[in-house]
Amino acid sequence: MTDPQKIARVHRSKAQAKQSYDRMSRFYDTFAGGFESKLRNLALERLQVTDGETVLEIGFGTGHCLEKIAELIGGTGKAYGIDISSGMVEITRKRLERAGIMQRVELYCGDAAEIPFDDDKFDAVFSSFSLELFDTPEIPEVLGEISRVLKPHGRIGVVSMSKQEADSLLTRLYEWFHETFPVYADCRPIYVEQSLKEAGFKIRHNEKVNLFGLPTEIVVGEK
Repeated sequence: MTDPQKIARVHRSKAQAKQSYDRMSRFYDTFAGGFESKLRNLALERLQVTDGETVLEIGFGTGHCLEKIAELIGGTGKAYGIDISSGMVEITRKRLERAGIMQRVELYCGDAAEIPFDDDKFDAVFSSFSLELFDTPEIPEVLGEISRVLKPHGRIGVVSMSKQEADSLLTRLYEWFHETFPVYADCRPIYVEQSLKEAGFKIRHNEKVNLFGLPTEIVVGEK
């Protein structure tokens, strides 16, 4: 079992998170989007979204992956996105409208700890650098919600900073920064594969990568 005592807690509130990402939404791609893009695109590739599928992205940010998902599902599929930040929702809406694919996508501003969809709705759920933003006790709740809305044998794809290599100097430094400046570094490394296993998912793919030296995991699971 994953020991929650070994995962740093998230000390900012949901209201603080929303406020922070609303402020950052217009500038997020400038200081974060670039270095995340390679790994989030790789993770989406590993999820293997296909034409006609119904797919949900959790924490879609400025909408780069949601745009790709909308392209992959084609005219017969449907994409959905949920993000806590109304600023991110607005940025993404404009991106999808410019791309001419807004009719394929529904955007929701809300908390993925309570996903506002029926059971067994989605073929796949994708989360890029979002799961590690939830407080430690919430991670199983979010994964439980994802399992609920996935169809039987539905897929989950996650890319996240990983605590698997706990002795990494960069991991320890990042956790110190997270604990010291929680508003500025609200995410932190988590046990990605183990969390999915404990939520009942069968692991189909696990890939160890790094984000500027920080251990990162790309994991694909099946309900």
